[in-house]
Amino acid sequence: MTDPDLLYSEEEEALRAAVRDLLADHCDPAAVIARAESDTPHDLRLWKALTDGMGLAGLLVPEERGGQGATHREAAVVLEELGRAVAPVPYLTSAVVATEALLACDDAGDLVEELASGRRIGALAVALNVTAGGAVRTVRVEDGTLRGELTGIADAAVADVLLVPGDDGGLHAVAAAAATVTPQPSLDLTRPLATVALDGAPARRIGAAEPAVRRALCSAAGLLASEQLGLADWTLTETVRYLKDRKQFNRPVGGFQALKHRLAQLWLEVVSLRAAARAAADALATGQDTEVAVAVAQAYAAPVAVRAAEEALQLHGGIGMTWEHPVHLYLKRAKADSIAYGTAGAHRAALAELVDLQAP
Repeated sequence: MTDPDLLYSEEEEALRAAVRDLLADHCDPAAVIARAESDTPHDLRLWKALTDGMGLAGLLVPEERGGQGATHREAAVVLEELGRAVAPVPYLTSAVVATEALLACDDAGDLVEELASGRRIGALAVALNVTAGGAVRTVRVEDGTLRGELTGIADAAVADVLLVPGDDGGLHAVAAAAATVTPQPSLDLTRPLATVALDGAPARRIGAAEPAVRRALCSAAGLLASEQLGLADWTLTETVRYLKDRKQFNRPVGGFQALKHRLAQLWLEVVSLRAAARAAADALATGQDTEVAVAVAQAYAAPVAVRAAEEALQLHGGIGMTWEHPVHLYLKRAKADSIAYGTAGAHRAALAELVDLQAP
């Protein structure tokens, strides 16, 4: 086994530059805030640009199945940039979670190609807070139809197809139009949650639920760390920029030693988060020590992302407390991400079990 190379390749840096340029043109903070206040928080024009224009929805899909044949490392770079912009698009939920679930199914049919092209958006009907290997709620399967209600489903409101675990042990594809999707109050307005009610909805069994859900949620947790990295990096960079410009007592606020120490500590934590996130993405790409790398990344990522956003809000002073400044979007996303696909505590417990370091 060779040591992983966690540095970004030239191709990954080129991908980052292209995505960042696109987001700079289509996803400015004011537009994201305006969408968060509306009934349609998802930016489908941006989604179309990412999928039709750049083919990013199919990064994890093999070329023979209509995708780009890339790896989780490339998907991680995309998620870093989407995290930096708090982009209101269903990339993590459709291009990663739903796609990974479909790739684990034997009878997914054309759904994989449709999600890879971006023509359809998928959502795995598992609550956002469930971790890989955790308890998953199911619905009743009756003569090819589904009945039941599932809550906390991220991006269900914009999905075209829902992947629903049934009580028969199968994963079922359901047209979102056949379900009743009701928005739920959620802290992160850029990744809204919904309740999905199924009352005799026609469904097609596409594979076994347990391995598909486990694969999807493991990849989700691992790549979520890259989104959290992008978020933390933006908040740190923006805070440093602001403190250099803001003056107090006729000197830049960033020149005060106490603030320098806080920012230096935060920089060290963000650098460590980058290493953990890159290790998780590489492990997912190579299949080596995946569970350990994902658990390490998520055990570390959430506290750092939340602290970076909290520091950004506080160090921006009064302007940071206003709705017009975008820092609140980052804090809400960081808080929501801290319970997505398992809390840091749940991942620490999983890691202890994986490496046989149980508490006395």
